[in-house]
Amino acid sequence: MSEPQLPARRRSRWPWIAAAVAVVVAAGATATVLLRGEEDSTTVRIGVADASEPYWKTYSDLAKQRLNVTVKLVNFSDYSQPNPALKEKQLELNQFQHIQYLANYNVTSGDDLQPIGSTAVYPLPLYSLKYRAATDLPSGAKVAIPNDAINQARGLLVLQSAGLLTLKNGGSAFSSTADVETTKVEVVTLDASQTAGALQSGSVAGAIVNINYATSAKLPHTAAVFEDDPASSSAAPYVNIFVARAEDKDDPTYLKLAELYHDLSVEKGLQEANGGVAVLRTVSAADLQTLLTTVQDQAVAAGK
Repeated sequence: MSEPQLPARRRSRWPWIAAAVAVVVAAGATATVLLRGEEDSTTVRIGVADASEPYWKTYSDLAKQRLNVTVKLVNFSDYSQPNPALKEKQLELNQFQHIQYLANYNVTSGDDLQPIGSTAVYPLPLYSLKYRAATDLPSGAKVAIPNDAINQARGLLVLQSAGLLTLKNGGSAFSSTADVETTKVEVVTLDASQTAGALQSGSVAGAIVNINYATSAKLPHTAAVFEDDPASSSAAPYVNIFVARAEDKDDPTYLKLAELYHDLSVEKGLQEANGGVAVLRTVSAADLQTLLTTVQDQAVAAGK
């Protein structure tokens, strides 16, 4: 007689269930950590006018690596938009303007945006295709300068520094042709986009030409017979800046983002994008804010 067969022993499923639960719990814990990491990362929206330039990617990558900040660049083609966007909290910072532009905006709009870090100054050259130095320009020679209020004042200050004219009370960031007291040359005001063309056509002997228009017109740098000194007091209002709302001017993350612009890899990219003409400047937030107050007082005095 055959022996009775014992029933097969059923394996318990509890170890498998326990293991599966452990995996799910571990996965959930990992997801929680990742989500927490995402939550801990701060997003900062910065308004700029040249977001496509490669140095901004370098900057954004460094912000993520070093500060755990996700930089979202918001590009503007119209300079009149980034400051109102900052005021309305559509941005946390912007970086497209210099002190003089900000001062003019604050005074005319009644706003109180504040600079928190400097970037660079872009010299404003006097070009001539006929003469080798500003002092070579003959008496009565026509010199074109931009006719908009911001660039006109700076153009006049450049001509004063070059010894071609004098301005009332030494001039300011809001001087106009009405403030010219003595002049060796005949100043002609044109749209900023037309000064290079006037020079090339021969209708003027010299012209103040913004860097972007000089580049477009392919004016050789050797034709720049004079430019303002970026370290001079007259050029100080034209240092470009990071700007925040007044209540955020001491925010440590924003201050670190302004400092990050001066990482060597970012500065290198900036110079490559601008043909090496940028003069990098590091000015403290406190000094920039003091300068802004001074330039705003000048704007008020000028009736802006």
